[in-house]
Amino acid sequence: MHLLKVLAVGLLLVLAASAADVAGVWKGSFVVTTPDGKTQEDSVYMVLKQEGAKITGTAGPVAEEQMAIQKGSIEGNKIAIEVAVPNGSFKFDLTLDADHLKGDVVATNGTDSMKAKMDATRAK
Repeated sequence: MHLLKVLAVGLLLVLAASAADVAGVWKGSFVVTTPDGKTQEDSVYMVLKQEGAKITGTAGPVAEEQMAIQKGSIEGNKIAIEVAVPNGSFKFDLTLDADHLKGDVVATNGTDSMKAKMDATRAK
């Protein structure tokens, strides 16, 4: 039984160590597709903190407009983040690709939803 616990702890440490490091400030673009099919570009600004496989921090369009990340995780180079907003949420399904965080975002507000593509780079 003791050996099983040691192996389980070891596996968790390996998984945490193998996760990419996404901590830091990320800035980029956010291309939104509205319900009527039109697209518009906006900005994204994220301050990510990472502790093993858990992601915390804030996200918003600019540094002055940040909302807390409610849920966040990373497995390998796949990142899932959820940010609550009044009457809805933003759900990020991202991939770390070299120095970019890229992926899909779904925003809900009541019964309305919008999809977006995000591409951000780590601020130097």
